[in-house]
Amino acid sequence: MQKLWLVFAQSVTICLGILFVATLFKHDLLPGRTDLGTLHEVVRENGATPIGSFRDAARKAMPSVVNIFTSKQVRSSHPAIVPDNPELRQFFGDNLPPETHQQLSLGSGVIVLADGYILTNDHVIDGAQEIQVALSDGRTVKADLVGADPETDIAVLRVNLTGLPAITFGTSDQVKVGDIALAIGNPFGVGETVTMGIISALGRSRLGINTFENFIQTDAAINPGNSGGALVDVSGNLIGINSAIYSKTGGSQGIGFSIPVSIAKNVMEEIIKTGGVTRGWIGVEVQDITPELAESFRLDKSAGALISSVLKGGPAEKSGIKPGDVLVEVNGEAIQDSQEMLNHVAALKPAQNARFKVIRNHQAMVFTVNVGKRPKGTIKNLDEEEDQ
Repeated sequence: MQKLWLVFAQSVTICLGILFVATLFKHDLLPGRTDLGTLHEVVRENGATPIGSFRDAARKAMPSVVNIFTSKQVRSSHPAIVPDNPELRQFFGDNLPPETHQQLSLGSGVIVLADGYILTNDHVIDGAQEIQVALSDGRTVKADLVGADPETDIAVLRVNLTGLPAITFGTSDQVKVGDIALAIGNPFGVGETVTMGIISALGRSRLGINTFENFIQTDAAINPGNSGGALVDVSGNLIGINSAIYSKTGGSQGIGFSIPVSIAKNVMEEIIKTGGVTRGWIGVEVQDITPELAESFRLDKSAGALISSVLKGGPAEKSGIKPGDVLVEVNGEAIQDSQEMLNHVAALKPAQNARFKVIRNHQAMVFTVNVGKRPKGTIKNLDEEEDQ
């Protein structure tokens, strides 16, 4: 009996040894096992996207993003040659002859229509005398300015090409804080670049960048040259136009701002249709209601916009609105602060009548204002005309 048990134990030991060797060196021969190298080959052959990769979104959006190169002639009152020529400086004194030189700058843009329309920032092409667009396929073509809206920092270009890879528009309303976002552009002129981050905040305003501000904030790396490029979601759909960064060094510090696609699209469509953007205007200057002002005016809460001045002969004055009135509603929609008031008024159509509810001497009053056309050269964040 003891001899049989010894033979059994030895047999089991030998089988386990054989199994160990097979597992170590010939694991592909065992049923139910797949070699890791073989698995990698399958992934490569089938083109499957690894978990956590955004290659499909990048591949979809990148052909629609272009590089923009602009040039303009700049007159300088101190030509570079003068410091090296003391005799010329002595001759001209403080009245140095102006020098004209070419200033080059770069940015990015997004193809929005297949027949050549491109969306970018106004500050990318502002003052440019020549605009060149470099496409993702290597072609470089001249672009013409269709129109621009400095107050939202949006501009529309057009190139004489058709069949271009237009980007797919996303929906701003579906963008939430914490969503993954990809920024695509041409930072520092190094070439098309994709960076990743999240949506850090929505509705950022009062930054002093544009007159009308409602920015998407993201920590996706945005650097000089990214302006006018695309901010896309994980499906490669456009959700914003990269516009500005907060930085003390000039490089990305994780605080970038993009114009929501809803605003960019509305402005773009109006520019393409009419060549510009028309906004409402009533001719007032406003300020926020602070807790101290709310207490002084005996308001229930610190909401509304205080009318601090009224332009003589403007729509507001003609309707009866006076300085000291607290604007609380426009066409039945509550006003929380001066920025919201500006946005509501700008959205009104010139020549239409609008109802403005104000608080005057602790009493609610309603005025019908015949809205005017917002003139060019208005002060940032105010609804007041400025002579320039």
